[in-house]
Amino acid sequence: MAAAPLSLMIPPAAAPEFLAANGWGGARIEPLAGDASFRRYFRVVGNDRTAVLMDAPPPDEDPRPFAAVADWLGQVGLTPPPILARDLAAGLLLLGDFGDSRLRETLDAAPHREAELYALATDVLVHLHRHAPMDGLRPHGLDEWLDEIMLFPDWYAQATDLTIDRDEFRDVWRAALAPIAADGLGPVTVLRDYHAENIMLLTGREGIDHFGLLDFQDALAGHPAYDLCSVLEDARRDVTPSIERQMIDRYIAATGAGKAFEIAYWGLAAQRNTRIIGVFTRLWKRDGKPHYMDFQQRMWGLLERDLAHPSFKLVRDWFDVNVPPAKRQPEAWG
Repeated sequence: MAAAPLSLMIPPAAAPEFLAANGWGGARIEPLAGDASFRRYFRVVGNDRTAVLMDAPPPDEDPRPFAAVADWLGQVGLTPPPILARDLAAGLLLLGDFGDSRLRETLDAAPHREAELYALATDVLVHLHRHAPMDGLRPHGLDEWLDEIMLFPDWYAQATDLTIDRDEFRDVWRAALAPIAADGLGPVTVLRDYHAENIMLLTGREGIDHFGLLDFQDALAGHPAYDLCSVLEDARRDVTPSIERQMIDRYIAATGAGKAFEIAYWGLAAQRNTRIIGVFTRLWKRDGKPHYMDFQQRMWGLLERDLAHPSFKLVRDWFDVNVPPAKRQPEAWG
């Protein structure tokens, strides 16, 4: 395994004083992880206990949304990491430690548990969607969906020397997504990054309490299909299509959402995967993180499968005309 970048390994200068002020003086601070943002995570070890230090440094990051959503998720009966201490001005949060058992690695080691664990992931969303969205969340509707997909022409098309009419691209997507925006489902709290690397398995707990949730600071108020797309069409691991089908049916059976939900599922999956293709290209080109391009073949495969749904023929036809197969392959990515 490659060594972590030095910037990820050095704790923030304010960390020792913050920890000492909150009963963790002298604790060891070990690098844990970074992500696609400026946030970093460290494991804090001392006196036979552990915690996780989140460093979300202003002005690039703001820990307040994470703290607010964490508090709310706990209130509605889900399991975010407990916040043990906070210094929001410094961008520091001390969190309860969920351990190292992620859904991603658990399924890699035990693929026979896929149906069991994705059923729980679906049930978490069923539970979440029984509650009105958290107060104060920004909307995630048609205008936002259209803004997000413009990452595709602005980054992927630029990187692969595609000439795309941006207005035509937006208009085609508007025609496809407007009926979903008007289908009357939601709004609900949308976590937005709900996938196998952001779900921890907690020992000694059952049902939806078995799952600890991470990386929800970008939550919005939007469509209930979005997070199910996120976890079942995962950018980082393949989900068996039969499991995906079972979980869509499970959600519909539990909520009575019906055919409108199914149409929304495939349309928002296509929207999300188009956005992610653009996001991963931006991470490569702008942020110097080329490893995100390793996921692009999976993203193209998912997008093409989503667009096979009859309701999205207009968008599929646009891609067939404007993005030839050769431009969807690693050879086009430089």
